[in-house]
Amino acid sequence: MKILLHICCANCAISPIEKIREEGNEVVGYFFNPNIHPYQEYQKRLDSLKQYSERVGLNVIYRDEYLLEEFLKNVSHRVKERCQHCYALRLEATAQEAKERNFDQFSTTLLQSTHQDHALIRETGERIGKELGIPFYYEDFRQGWRKGLEVSKSFGLYRQEYCGCIYSEKERFFQKVEGGGPKVESKPR
Repeated sequence: MKILLHICCANCAISPIEKIREEGNEVVGYFFNPNIHPYQEYQKRLDSLKQYSERVGLNVIYRDEYLLEEFLKNVSHRVKERCQHCYALRLEATAQEAKERNFDQFSTTLLQSTHQDHALIRETGERIGKELGIPFYYEDFRQGWRKGLEVSKSFGLYRQEYCGCIYSEKERFFQKVEGGGPKVESKPR
């Protein structure tokens, strides 16, 4: 099978790419992440993926569009549902690209993260796959998280400390403490 894999960042791509290749499938990456803020963060993730893909011989389709204003316009009035919008936005773009280029299936490295809503990603991918007529490749890639982390460190890849959007950047620093205001804390991803 030929699978188009949405890639949010190089770190999250390591384990899924290895797993898909181990199963004898061909994998091509697809970078489309218009939610990432600020632009410097977006650029670091893009550059890191380019570095990684060259190192492991991965072909990647880059949809290098920084659509921050559009993303914010769509989520600012429904902040609690922002992840649903973000998943759908990126998975729909990946599915459309996969269908246009005659891939057999599409998937996402978001399924590797222990910080994402795994069930919602799967549900969204399967729904979009049915709507567009291209199967969603589901695999729980979280088991490879630790190995991906080790490979990422050994390759010297940039490692981000939050999901990517402006809201997750804020949450990385501010967590409510019991009975009070914000507690400054950073959680590495």
